[in-house]
Amino acid sequence: MEHMNDPAWLAGLAAAMALTGLLSGTLAGLLGVGGGIVIVPVLFMVFPFFGVDEAVQMKLAVGTSLATIIPTSLQSARKHRMKGAMDEALLRGIWPSMAVGVLLGTVLAIFVRGPVHSAIFAVVALAVAVNMGFTAVDHKIRDSFPTGIARQGLGGFIGAVSAMMGIGGGTVGVPILSMFGTPIRAAVATASVFGIIISIPATIGMIYGGWGDPRVPPFSLGYVNMIGFALIVPASLIATPWGVHLAHSIPPLLLKRAFAVFLGITSVRMIWSVIG
Repeated sequence: MEHMNDPAWLAGLAAAMALTGLLSGTLAGLLGVGGGIVIVPVLFMVFPFFGVDEAVQMKLAVGTSLATIIPTSLQSARKHRMKGAMDEALLRGIWPSMAVGVLLGTVLAIFVRGPVHSAIFAVVALAVAVNMGFTAVDHKIRDSFPTGIARQGLGGFIGAVSAMMGIGGGTVGVPILSMFGTPIRAAVATASVFGIIISIPATIGMIYGGWGDPRVPPFSLGYVNMIGFALIVPASLIATPWGVHLAHSIPPLLLKRAFAVFLGITSVRMIWSVIG
């Protein structure tokens, strides 16, 4: 905790968090991922410098990431909706099961041990990276998103995995939507709303689940660290429109490959931390 009394160190941390926010905001608009796929591993590496107990580092990274996703997803979804690319009928049909999945994923994020939590993050990120990196932009297993129980099951899966990983829903939602015939730009736009459905209840859950935990650092509400939140959010909001513009400007195949590269880097980092 003594690091927090060093003005030079705090200035360096502020700069690092601002850069993280710019990158995560750009990715939120570009890929519909809410930035969490970048924020979680960065915070996971930064929190040890605060002297945070290893047992709660991943929980704090996930909780803080979920909190930062709220304003970024709101802005990203609004801008994508203005461009008319969202599948609003799908959103109306899938959000109840996704909300149930978020509840389950939040409970797991609170109670699963740190190394197991990190390993789950790494494996899911790597699986999505492989899918997005080695399939064609029009790769799909059917022409339309399933209905009925299958739709609700997919919604629950997206919600649970995303809440547990501290991501906005696009990391899992975009490839799933793409595989079921949704054009990549429409998938990104629709997944931006997933971030809202996931981040708000999951953040509340992480605050409640970590309330009173003596291992969390100062300036935290449960498992949400307010220092990270305050530094990342403004930069993310500035950069999100940049990503939205890119998403509607660059070739779709390049969009998928960029998604895969970012996820691959993230998963390798997390696997290395677990092995270490």
